[in-house]
Amino acid sequence: MSERYPNAGPYKDRHGRTRWRFRRSGKTIQLPGEPGDDAFEAAYLAAVEGRPARAKPTARITRLPSATAPRSLRAAWRLVPTRLPEWQRLGPASKLRQSRIAEGFLASKVTEEAELLWGDVPVADLRRRHLRTIIAAMSDRPHAARHLLVVIKRMILVALDEEWIDTDPSYKLRHRPEYVGRKAWPESVRQQFEKRWAIGTTPRLAYALGLWLGNRRGDIATLTPKAIEGDKIRIVQRKTGRELVLDITPMLAEVLAAADLSGPTILKTAYGEPFSINSLTGRMADWTKAAGIPPGYTLHGLRKTLGKMLAEGGATTRQIMDTLGHTAIAHAELYSREAEQERLASDGMKAVVKLVASRKT
Repeated sequence: MSERYPNAGPYKDRHGRTRWRFRRSGKTIQLPGEPGDDAFEAAYLAAVEGRPARAKPTARITRLPSATAPRSLRAAWRLVPTRLPEWQRLGPASKLRQSRIAEGFLASKVTEEAELLWGDVPVADLRRRHLRTIIAAMSDRPHAARHLLVVIKRMILVALDEEWIDTDPSYKLRHRPEYVGRKAWPESVRQQFEKRWAIGTTPRLAYALGLWLGNRRGDIATLTPKAIEGDKIRIVQRKTGRELVLDITPMLAEVLAAADLSGPTILKTAYGEPFSINSLTGRMADWTKAAGIPPGYTLHGLRKTLGKMLAEGGATTRQIMDTLGHTAIAHAELYSREAEQERLASDGMKAVVKLVASRKT
């Protein structure tokens, strides 16, 4: 069976010639020509959709944008908004982001050489090896792979509920097993960045907002001067809709005092315009590279850095939640447990050193 054409594969006929056939559910359909030929592509698409193929297609098939093959991945996605309660609990921004990811995937080709789109693939033909290949191709973009896997899982869940399939090909499949998450910035890396980018520069302002507010890149990019209220700053999180009122620390106040707060946002490009969320991620990668910092230290890593500093400073789990805007206590407890482990381990090793020293006297 071919990876490029699921359920189809070549074979040798009795004359030794290579031919292609499509097999599914005990049925075999002969495919004319070779992959890439108009006749082959039309016959393969017809076989996937479960309809008869034209004997002699005279033109390339043109699919209407609204066309949906029965029981296909696109058909499953169209049922997601009405069939999945999990979808209804998402915020508008999350729904929009996942819809864009899903539509981009469904409109992409199964392979560069094939005409078949992922949206036309029957869910029953989706195999675990297909998903692993998709994820492997995105190994350099683990977060994008994770988001894509989320939307594909939604399609699979609908297909299971509709009884189009009996098993979940994505069961326990991880977007990147070796990935350990965004890294917190250690003090040495923070000092390196601060040495390269002085107060008054845009990189230093983005860094300070990310570190001392501890919020996501979208919240930082859209923050306006009106959010500053004396020694406080008000943030409405885009992801959760939660409103946070945070202290402006002396470290952040020093950077804000040197910034141009004439609007429209606190953080602006060289042209005086707001950063887009994606461009801000790319610019931070450029700024860390210019500072000689290895890849992996991101804006979200600064959010983790503040969480770690809060825990090490003795902040309670509830204080961490209300500073970072976490809605689940489990996220905040990760910081507390890590800090507590370090303190207990340090105290334990000091006890060992004391014991060894006492035996020598």
